[in-house]
Amino acid sequence: MDSDKNHPKPQLPRQPSYIQFTPKRAMASFENLVALANHQERLREARKIVWRNRGEPAAELDSVWECIEHAGRGGMRAGAIAFALRASVNMVLALFRLGKVPKQLRSTLILRAIFGQDSFRFAAMMGSFVSIYKALLNALPILFPVSDLKNGNNHAHASPFDDEDDEEDESDFADFQANTSPTDQNRPVPRVMMAQRHARLSSAAQAHQEWVRKKTRRWHSVLAGAVAGGLAVMFEKRSRRITIAQQLFVRGLQGSYNAYTSKWGWHIPNGEAIVFILCCGQIVYSLFCHPETLPRSYNNWLRTAAGAPPEAFEMIRDLTREGRFDVADLDRVIARGDATPSNFTQMLSRRSKALADPPDFGPPYPPCGAVHPWVQSCMAVPIPRFVAVFRWAFSIYGVLHFIPMLLFKRRAVMDAPRHMMGRALWGTMRSSAFMASFVAIFQGWFCFKNWLHAILSASPACPPWLANAFGSRLSYGFGGLFGALSLFIEEKRRRGELAMYVVPKALESAWLTARGKGWVFRTGQGGEMALTAFGMGMVMSIYQNDPQHLSGLVRRILYQFIGPN
Repeated sequence: MDSDKNHPKPQLPRQPSYIQFTPKRAMASFENLVALANHQERLREARKIVWRNRGEPAAELDSVWECIEHAGRGGMRAGAIAFALRASVNMVLALFRLGKVPKQLRSTLILRAIFGQDSFRFAAMMGSFVSIYKALLNALPILFPVSDLKNGNNHAHASPFDDEDDEEDESDFADFQANTSPTDQNRPVPRVMMAQRHARLSSAAQAHQEWVRKKTRRWHSVLAGAVAGGLAVMFEKRSRRITIAQQLFVRGLQGSYNAYTSKWGWHIPNGEAIVFILCCGQIVYSLFCHPETLPRSYNNWLRTAAGAPPEAFEMIRDLTREGRFDVADLDRVIARGDATPSNFTQMLSRRSKALADPPDFGPPYPPCGAVHPWVQSCMAVPIPRFVAVFRWAFSIYGVLHFIPMLLFKRRAVMDAPRHMMGRALWGTMRSSAFMASFVAIFQGWFCFKNWLHAILSASPACPPWLANAFGSRLSYGFGGLFGALSLFIEEKRRRGELAMYVVPKALESAWLTARGKGWVFRTGQGGEMALTAFGMGMVMSIYQNDPQHLSGLVRRILYQFIGPN
C-alpha cells in the first residue's frame, strides 16, 4: 500500500474532445473578415465609378434641383472616364512613335499624349453632353407632367412627337442587357411575347420600366439628345466635328431603320450589302473624278490599296473633267522604268499624239499601260493585284482581328487558345480576301471597259451614246458597284459594320459634289452642330425607347456613359 502511494500511476495524455480556441485569435480572425468584407465592398463601389453594372435601376427624381445634382454627378463621371480613355489611346499611339523621337523629347511626348489638349477636349465634350442630357431628360417630365387616365394609361395627353404605338414600343435597357447575350444585337422582340416578358422582369428592371412608362416621352429624349449633342460637340476641334456628326447621324439612321422595320414587320434582304454597294459606287466615282470631296487620309489609303501610279489618277481626273491630261504626268510614269516593252510603246504613242499639232489626247481615259505598267496583258492584271493587296491587307486586318480578341476576350483565349487563334486567323484571311477581291474586280473592269469603248467607238453600227457610256465618269462608279460585291466574302456580322463605315464617306462626298454643282445650299459654320444635333436626337430616342435596335457597341458605350437615366 505504501509503495503504491509513493509511486503513483503516470497520467496518460488525452486531447480534449471539445473545440479549443484562443479568444484573442478568434477576435483577430473576425476583425480580418470584417476588414476583408469592407475592402471588397469598397472595391465594388470603386468599380461602379468606372464600370456600370447591368440592370442598374433608374434614379427617382422629384424636383429640378435633384435633376441638376444627378446630372452634375453623371457629367463628372463621364468626363473622367472620357479623359482616361482618350489619354490611354493617345498613350498607345505615342508608344508606337517613341522610337522615332529623340530621347530628350520622349517624356514631353508622353506628357502631351496624356495631358494634351485632345484629352481635355474629349472629356469636356462627353461630360457636358451627359450633364445636359441627364438634366433635360429628367427635368422635362417634371416641368411638363402628363396626367394618367383612370385605367392606368399614362399616354392620355400625347405629344405630337409621340408614336401611335408608343405603349407597345417602349422597352428598358437594363432588362435587355440582363437577359440578352451580346451577340443578339438587333433581334426584334415579338409583340406576342411582351406580356410573358414583363412577367419575368427582375426588381431592378421593373423599377427602370416603371420609370420609363410613367415619366418619359419619346420627344423628351429627342429634344434632350439634340440639345446636348449640338452644344457638346463645340468642345471638339472643328476638324473632328464632321467625323463625330457623320457617325452619330449614321448610327441614328441605323437604329431608326431597325426600329421601324421591326415595328411594321418588313425587312430588306441583304440590306447592309445593298447600302455598302451603293456607297462604294459613290466613293470610287469620287476617287477618280472628284478626289477633293474625300478626306485626304482616306483618299491616300484608297490610292495605296489600288496600287496604280499616282500620276494615273491625275490623268483620269484631267481627262474626265477637261478631255486632256498633263503630259508631265505620263512622262513621270515612263521615267519609273518598270514598264514592259509593250506598255512602254503604248505610252510613247499616246505621248506623241498629245504633243502633236493639233494635240490628240485620245479617249477619255489613260492607256492601260500607265495604270499597270509592270504587267503587259490586261487579262493577267487581276491575279497579281489580288496577291499584292492580300499581302498588304493581311497585316492591317490581322491587327483588327487579333488585338481586340486579346484585349476583350482574354478568358476565352486562355480557355481555348487554338480555337480562338484559329478564328482570328480565318477572319483575317476573309477580310484580306474581301479587300483584294474588291481591287482585282475593279482593275479587271477598268481594262474591260476601256477595251469595249475602243471596240464600240470603231464600229460604225454602234450608236455613239453606247460607246460613250463606257468612257464616261459614271463608268468608274459602276466599277465600284461591281467591286463591292466582294462584301459577300466577309462574315455576315461584319457586313453591317463595314456598311456603317463607308456610309459617312459616301454621304459627305455626294453632298460636296452636289454643292460644287450648285444643287444644294451651304451649311456655313453651324453645319456640323446641326448634323450632330439631328443625329444625336435620333440615337437617344432609340436608346431610351428601343435600345435593342442599336448596335451592341453603341448600346454598351451609351449605357456606360449615361446609364438608365
